Amino acid sequence: MSRALGIGFLISCLIVYCVSALDCNCDEEIEIIQSTKIYQTVSDYLIGLAYFSIPLELLYFVSRSNIPFKWVLIQFVAFIVLCGLTHVLNAVTYHEQFRHSFLLVVSLTIAKLFTALVSCATAITLLTLIPLLLKWKVREFFLKRNVLELDQEVGMMKKQKEASWHVRMLTLEIRKSLDKHTILYTTLVELSKTLDLYNCAVWMPNEARNEMNLTHELKASSSNDGFRLPIPINDPDVLEIRGSERVRILRLDSALGVASGGGTDESGAVAAMRMPMLCASNFKGGTPELVDTCYAILVLVLPNAESRVWSIQEMEIVEVVADQVAVALSHAALLEDSQLMREQLSERNRALQQAKKNAVMASQARNSFQKMMSRGMRRPMYSILGLLSIFHHENLSFDQKIIVDTLVRTSNVLSTLVNDVMEIAAKDDGRFPLEMRHFRLHSMIKEASCLAKCLSAYKGFGFELDVQTSLPDQVFGDEGRTFQVILHMVGYLLNIHDGVGGTVAFRVFSDSGVEEKNDKMIAMWRSNMLSDYVNLKFEIEIRGGSSKSDGSIATKQLSAWRHNSNEIKEGLSFNICKKLVQMMQGNIWISSNSVGYAQRMTLALRFQIKPLYGRTTFALGNSSEQPDSNSQFRGLRVILADDDGVNRTVTKKLLEKLGCEVTAVSSGFECLSALSMAENSFKIVVLDLHMPEMDGFEVAMRIRKFCSRNRTLIIALTASTEDNVSERCLQMGMNGLIRKPVLLRGVADELRRVLQQAGEGI
Repeated sequence: MSRALGIGFLISCLIVYCVSALDCNCDEEIEIIQSTKIYQTVSDYLIGLAYFSIPLELLYFVSRSNIPFKWVLIQFVAFIVLCGLTHVLNAVTYHEQFRHSFLLVVSLTIAKLFTALVSCATAITLLTLIPLLLKWKVREFFLKRNVLELDQEVGMMKKQKEASWHVRMLTLEIRKSLDKHTILYTTLVELSKTLDLYNCAVWMPNEARNEMNLTHELKASSSNDGFRLPIPINDPDVLEIRGSERVRILRLDSALGVASGGGTDESGAVAAMRMPMLCASNFKGGTPELVDTCYAILVLVLPNAESRVWSIQEMEIVEVVADQVAVALSHAALLEDSQLMREQLSERNRALQQAKKNAVMASQARNSFQKMMSRGMRRPMYSILGLLSIFHHENLSFDQKIIVDTLVRTSNVLSTLVNDVMEIAAKDDGRFPLEMRHFRLHSMIKEASCLAKCLSAYKGFGFELDVQTSLPDQVFGDEGRTFQVILHMVGYLLNIHDGVGGTVAFRVFSDSGVEEKNDKMIAMWRSNMLSDYVNLKFEIEIRGGSSKSDGSIATKQLSAWRHNSNEIKEGLSFNICKKLVQMMQGNIWISSNSVGYAQRMTLALRFQIKPLYGRTTFALGNSSEQPDSNSQFRGLRVILADDDGVNRTVTKKLLEKLGCEVTAVSSGFECLSALSMAENSFKIVVLDLHMPEMDGFEVAMRIRKFCSRNRTLIIALTASTEDNVSERCLQMGMNGLIRKPVLLRGVADELRRVLQQAGEGI
């Protein structure tokens, strides 16, 4: 810059001097010419110096840089040097001593010639170099444009990096908790910080999914409650947001925007984005795209500024954050479902534990009840039946025999009841075992009437018996259950009319030709009759009584037997009897009097009177056919093991009645000790299967294992009615089984069978 200024100043001075010289006189012309020569000489030297300095600078630049077309620069250097040399030689010509020098003229001519040649060569070279320079210019233009594009891409990458950093930070903050409300509030706070929002809110559908409610808001204001009203689900903006996967910019008058911004002038542009609310049920039977997904709406409000609008980068951040929030909310929902399932499982586990505890307590109570019934009622009853069986085979008078038979029948009924109670407690299936066999109907009716007469006399009632004479004697059925139901009928009516008095009428007749009113079941039952069956009716009725019978019955708390709408409110005992009768293919019903109380009970049963082919008939014994208590089994050595003292004594008396020599022990260990002695040679071992410490099965197993030198016969005693007891006894090596109650005839028959099977003579 200073060089250009200096040259310009010299040129201006020269022009001024030349103009002034034109006005001078001729005398001064010589001086002006001399001055001009001096100026030209100085100018030529200065130009030559400049020309010589420029090549040095160019040579230094070429040596220090790596640029193309260096030969062009060399041409420029030569051109400049020659130009400088020409100017120097030209300056020398201004001196007087060199003006006419031939050598100077030749040198100046040669210099000008070379300068012309180099100038032409340089000009020609520039003609070929200009297109290349133009290409470079175009390339430079493209490079600049690429640089601009790269700058834009770098800027976008920086913005994306910044956005990803914001998203990552938001995601980290959102995923710090698995509580739904904490996740939503954290999202609102972090989005407000990142995007500098005026307000942000979350709208969720109600349970009916017909309205959107404002559930979470960053800036809650109580003064704007009017803007927080629910928005219908069919609102156009709501439908548009729910149907789009992108961020939607809402109108200024949008219901969502106005409600989320609070209706103030400080709110600006509003954007909204849907958020799927997934739960565990959405993944049952398909992916979330195939099920009805519930959506929440995230509403973001910018502050009211003219230059503030939603940018693409901000909307991308919102979309990514909304996806992350949806994932976090689905995790929270799964956690809530798992916690709910865990609580439900815990509750069910507690219920199961309580049920198990109750079942254990019920089982313990049932076992205690069974033990009490067995020890307190069944064992004494079996002992009574055993003693009665001894008296039954003695030479008794007619009255004594009736009393013994009545006691035996009553004891059998009571024993059956006890067994039924224990069966119900053990199995709890509501079914009772039936013992179907041939029996004498007349004898059973006689015994039942005798016992009914005794009960009637005890209660102060008279007794009448009316039995159809044409009834068959030999029938097939369950004698014990029939006898039990008849006694229940008598006791049922006597309890109702206790203290009133009257007469108990007991009628037994065939059902052929008799019509009963209001009895559809009997009509259906009668239609299936066969020629070899007889249909009998056992009818118990209370007749007569005092005139105050109705008032007396009403004062005795008989509401349980009141007849309302042709229906008797029966107790548990009647229901059990009804079930027994139905199992025997029969029916039982109650007839009431005019005031609605039970007066007559009727039992209808069907019995077989001819034996079926292939069935085993039961040979009835005669009372005179008694086991010979002195001659049979005389001298037979028997060892008896039973832990109950009364039953052991009764069984011992029965065996001694048959002529056996009996040794009684109270445990299995004592039995094994007695058998191990050499002087003891017992032929038969009678074992109770339910002894404590060592039961009868284990005793039998040890006898077969250690006492095999003499084949001892083993007979088991049991009160169990299970069918697999006999099979298990055979597997343990036992020879026979006697079911309790132990009766004289039963013991004699089993001993005879076991000895005959073993090949021993009696």
